Amino acid sequence: MKILLINGPNLNLLGVREPNVYGNQTFEEYVQILKEGFPDMELFYFQSNIEGELIDRIHMFGFSGDGIILNAGGYTHTSVAIRDAISAVPAPVVEVHISNTLSRESFRHTSLIGPVCQGCIMGFGLESYQLALTWFRNRRLG
Repeated sequence: MKILLINGPNLNLLGVREPNVYGNQTFEEYVQILKEGFPDMELFYFQSNIEGELIDRIHMFGFSGDGIILNAGGYTHTSVAIRDAISAVPAPVVEVHISNTLSRESFRHTSLIGPVCQGCIMGFGLESYQLALTWFRNRRLG
């Protein structure tokens, strides 16, 4: 099973950005932990601060991969274009967030991408990604 992890804007700063919200671990370090914990899956990782690059990666992987785990960062609340990209591909997409966006500023309470995703996992720190991978694994095992 091939799963792409996509992180959007500012998530390249994990480990240094607001550690009280996002923790002290870089995402690159965490990807290695995920690969060890899910050896039956091929995990790929992509991060960009540029909306068009995120869309291009959804297009590229969404027709050949088995699933996408997407933390669109701030684009979650603003990007109709990312929503349209998710709708255009057959691969299921799970929306994840490290923080509980519903407990933050009110502008973070609405996800434009959520309605076209399989589901949303938020508020469990980096473990949100692990929970999404577990869903993909269980879906495969059916």
